[in-house]
Amino acid sequence: MTTAEVTDRKGALQALEYGKRELRRVESLLCDSGYIGEPFAEGVRAILGKPVTVWIAKRSERHTFKVMPKRWVVERSFAWLEKNGRPWKNGERKLNTRLQFIHLAFVALPLEIS
Repeated sequence: MTTAEVTDRKGALQALEYGKRELRRVESLLCDSGYIGEPFAEGVRAILGKPVTVWIAKRSERHTFKVMPKRWVVERSFAWLEKNGRPWKNGERKLNTRLQFIHLAFVALPLEIS
């Protein structure tokens, strides 16, 4: 969590800095269009200390509907996490604890009966 004057880009870079030890195997990062631009991508590479590919899932044109696979992955992932309130809304003390709850939420997905 950050204060209100911290932009999403800066907050994301701060989160990467905070958890860089656990993120050492990350090779690519999928973001929405709020993170577009080479300065953000360079910041990610500088923090993680290796060549990381930053993918931007862009929206389609206004007033048209088109399924965009990468954007769908981002949106559905957030929706599934939101369905499991704890990993999405609860600020855990340690990053690893939050990560474990996120893993549990995604493991529980195929076990749900609609």
